Amino acid sequence: SNPKKIGKPRQNDFERFIKSSSTTKDGEIAQEINYSLDQDVIQEEMKYDGFYAVCTNLEDDASTIIKANHQRWEIEECFRIMKSEFKSRAVYLSREDRIRAHFTTCFIALMIFRYLEKKMGDKFTVYEILDSLREMNFLKEKEGFIPIYTRTDLTDLLHESFGFRTDLEIISNKNLQKIFKTTQK
Repeated sequence: SNPKKIGKPRQNDFERFIKSSSTTKDGEIAQEINYSLDQDVIQEEMKYDGFYAVCTNLEDDASTIIKANHQRWEIEECFRIMKSEFKSRAVYLSREDRIRAHFTTCFIALMIFRYLEKKMGDKFTVYEILDSLREMNFLKEKEGFIPIYTRTDLTDLLHESFGFRTDLEIISNKNLQKIFKTTQK
């Protein structure tokens, strides 16, 4: 790092351990700025090595706060899924009603996805489920729909979890309507 760029360091910057001095040992103003390791800061932060501090406005007991903190990764994963997989951004909408509709749709998709994930027993990753769902394509023919995807453990579990099959035979228009009705309950 360039010493001239050292200013107020960010929380995780190594620069917080560097101090600068523009005076001599006699207390006179020096022509050059000297940089050295700030041993006091290093010693202070060493007290917290191995600990993870949490700052919160919750007024619950520590065990409840720790439990909530452990679930934080799920919340962060939800935002990551919404941004990347559900394409919730970049959004080029200006009317508030359309912006709300877009994010409501993304949120509902996330809720349905999380329900699907739990219904399948959390046996597959987010990306495995989404990739499999995207690959579950059908060919529309006069007599109905022909599955053109490869069966996997995930698709089998999906069928078992929701009580219908789409992978063994042509699905007639009538049977597809029955499947739609069962999913609306």
